[in-house]
Amino acid sequence: MTNVIVLISGAASGIGRKVAEAFLGQGANVHICDSSADMIAEFVAANPTATTTEADVSIVADVDRVFADLKQHYGTLNILINNAGIAGPTATVDNIDPADWDQCVAVDLSSAFYMTRRAVPLLRAAGGGSIINVASTAGLFGVPMRSPYAASKWGLIGLTKTWAMELGPDNIRVNAVCPGCVSGPRIEGVIDADAKKRGVPPEEIRNIYLRQSSMRSFVSPEEIADTILFLASNKASRISGQALAIDGHTETLANWLD
Repeated sequence: MTNVIVLISGAASGIGRKVAEAFLGQGANVHICDSSADMIAEFVAANPTATTTEADVSIVADVDRVFADLKQHYGTLNILINNAGIAGPTATVDNIDPADWDQCVAVDLSSAFYMTRRAVPLLRAAGGGSIINVASTAGLFGVPMRSPYAASKWGLIGLTKTWAMELGPDNIRVNAVCPGCVSGPRIEGVIDADAKKRGVPPEEIRNIYLRQSSMRSFVSPEEIADTILFLASNKASRISGQALAIDGHTETLANWLD
């Protein structure tokens, strides 16, 4: 992917970092944005060829700044990865604070719209490109106690289908990846919060999550990065409008204790 320009949101840590490092490993020019200055500094120390912007992509003005920096560094764009996201609250619908709902939807859904609307003119000018939205199996199933997160991910898949229709004539492919439970700090935080709400040990909740998948395992960030790398490549040149699960085959997300 030499000479390819890639922009990734929420990429200083977690899944986003693995994705950024996968593209860097293929010779791409990578620009990341993230809301954590400390995480950005840590990322750059390990990946000095990448360029960065500290930004909260749920804020339109910050997104505008991301694209000003991108244009200054590279002048164009070939691949956009909408990865920024948060877990949101763990609570039943009647116990969710509206402010928590708004924050989750802003970060997990609205940010993808803000980023994509700015990216499309650059992708068109480059003769086409690829947009990949990081959704979730929560966008394919109902998820108890995760209303704003599930709603955001369902919405993101809907945008993926819609944008694929709109942008296909411009040779811009749009796909979503839908990870299952991804090993790392975020799922451990969700498990701990779920365990506290239910008054049971975290290990009991972890086992419930593991049993949701036919392969009885969590997904690694590296496995997600590999799939995104493929979808963004010329090897996937006729794949668009898809929501691809990377989850070991999720059977259900109805994780209530029996």
